[in-house]
Amino acid sequence: MSGARSVSRSAKASPSRARTVATSPALDLAAVIADPGTRIIVCCGAGGVGKTTISAALALAAAEAGRQVVVMTIDPARRLAQSLGLKHLDNTPRDVPAAAELTAASGGHLQAMMLDMKRTFDEIVEAHSEPARARQILENPFYQALSSSFAGTQEYMAMEKLGQLRETGKWDLIIVDTPPSRSALDFLDAPHRMSRFLDGTMIRLLSAPARAGGRAYLKVVGAGLAIFGRIIAKILGGQLLKDVSHFVGALDTMFGGFRQRAQATYDLLRQPGTAFLVVAAPEPDALREASYFVDRLSTDQMPLAGLVLNRVHPSTVPALSAGRAEGAAENLASSRTDVVVASLLRIHAERMRTDAQEQRLARRFASAHPDVPVRPVPAAAQDVHDLTALREIGDHLTAPVTARRPRKTPARRASSRPTA
Repeated sequence: MSGARSVSRSAKASPSRARTVATSPALDLAAVIADPGTRIIVCCGAGGVGKTTISAALALAAAEAGRQVVVMTIDPARRLAQSLGLKHLDNTPRDVPAAAELTAASGGHLQAMMLDMKRTFDEIVEAHSEPARARQILENPFYQALSSSFAGTQEYMAMEKLGQLRETGKWDLIIVDTPPSRSALDFLDAPHRMSRFLDGTMIRLLSAPARAGGRAYLKVVGAGLAIFGRIIAKILGGQLLKDVSHFVGALDTMFGGFRQRAQATYDLLRQPGTAFLVVAAPEPDALREASYFVDRLSTDQMPLAGLVLNRVHPSTVPALSAGRAEGAAENLASSRTDVVVASLLRIHAERMRTDAQEQRLARRFASAHPDVPVRPVPAAAQDVHDLTALREIGDHLTAPVTARRPRKTPARRASSRPTA
């Protein structure tokens, strides 16, 4: 980014020369949700950037446009259910009655659900096992721990539920709010990570007793693994080792199914009917994570729709600079008149500085990813707590796109001090 370079007094820069500031193409989300070929939208990004709200607002806008929509969220916050007019959300898609009036004219329909990772795991076991085998797995203590708290289970179950929803054919648009996680890559890696875990060497060794059968195990695997088993039993405890062994033994017939579903879901995400939407706040860490995710999607050849830059703070009076507003506020304050006006001017000055910082970050992202469309969404005045506020965000997401040319600014005058 040219603005990040320092300029010295000796630099021969003409004050009249203009430089082009990188700007991103506009993201036309109205066209994305109106396209019948768009069947899945995956909202992803760092935690705390508003993915859940953006997912719900986009789902409402799509339903108003005539789509049959289900939005799957992972965030258990009650505020989302409240904004949709629901008392609670669970693992089953539910109608959103409050949206019925808004979608009636277009014939659209909106349902919502919140992922229950343990219930989804239970459904997989029940669907792919005989009743007796399923009961044996579901009652196993190791399975109960794995299905409710094992690292990566939530991301994997989100992928599984996505596959289930897609297979029903009931909805023509599925919007997924990915799980909050430290790394945005967890969601993409989850299917293969779970598959590798269940097919890993350690699990295979731990399950050897169940496969070999009782005392015959010692004859089959040899003295070396018998010693290994005794060591692991001392570390993990005999009962836990037994639980793991019985669990994997009961699950053995499902190993192939886990791998196949993991690959099928991953392939589904690479199809043209899927659109990834990266959500970020105008903050360095969030945009760094978004940039990393954009690179990963490109490497994996997954379809990226663009970036939603959420909670931006555009100025309502851009003609009044921060410096002029601050100066005017000081003049008014010194005369002890118009204290309220002085306070408003200071607020405006701070808003202008925030806007300038956010624009610098946006330009930095545009320089790194010049072909990625961006849709800015202003920060809401208060928390989203009803359908009206959710619809307002949806209006920002789907507002008409206006063509913008790269902005040119005069070159900076030479200075002896480095500038950021």
